[in-house]
Amino acid sequence: MTKTADKLPKGVLHPLTGERKFSLARYQPSGDTGYFVQHYWIVRWDLRGQEPYPQTLIAYPNVNMIVEPDNTRIYGVARKTSAHLLLEQGWVVGVKFKPGGFYPFLQKPVSTITGGSLGFEELFGVRSGPFEDEVLQQPDDERMVKRVETFLDERLPERDPNVELVSGMVKAIQDDRTVVKVEDAVRLTGMNKRTMQRLFDRYVGVSPKSVIQRWRLHDAAERIDRGEVRDWLDLSVELGYYDHSHFIRDFRSIVGLSPEEYRQKR
Repeated sequence: MTKTADKLPKGVLHPLTGERKFSLARYQPSGDTGYFVQHYWIVRWDLRGQEPYPQTLIAYPNVNMIVEPDNTRIYGVARKTSAHLLLEQGWVVGVKFKPGGFYPFLQKPVSTITGGSLGFEELFGVRSGPFEDEVLQQPDDERMVKRVETFLDERLPERDPNVELVSGMVKAIQDDRTVVKVEDAVRLTGMNKRTMQRLFDRYVGVSPKSVIQRWRLHDAAERIDRGEVRDWLDLSVELGYYDHSHFIRDFRSIVGLSPEEYRQKR
């Protein structure tokens, strides 16, 4: 089981505070599971004697399964930010599916769970309690991840070639910073706009426009957290917005704060 960097990813809001409150470890999938899963992750925290901490992030366009005591569920892509309240001491294990990678398990449009969640038993037909105990009581991270992967390995659906197609498109949009609107994604991928929108609805759960917006806001939040932003107009232009009022509106609609309010909280 290969462990990757522990650095908090883009999208985690106020990461300098978060690094003092919790740790994140990520592990790469192995074998056939890697066709569907982007990585596994484990968050640990010890806040005994401290105030609870709401870990908040601008969600990536990925479905996640989170294994935690008495509440193992599969979470669709959040419409705005997503948050997990960290109390006392504990840990959770997550499966981050590739964009499109959860559709073969669900076998219906992933948009049907966007902004919501799906019960573990509802999807897999087994009670979550024994699975949670078996995973969370393992003596180390690697064995917890291995137990989750073994469970998935035993229930892998048939490969769907659209998983690779959609995952590749999402990564291309992420990597190419000139993609600032859907028409740019159409140019980059060569796919018909309507076809792309239908694919994203079925396999990703959110529209191409939403995916592009999330990457831009990830960049914005990261720059604000680093203290690199001096002028909102300059930042909005760099991110591909026609005017900074549109950028501020997008930021507030997702984060719940204006960029300036977010900077002040930093």
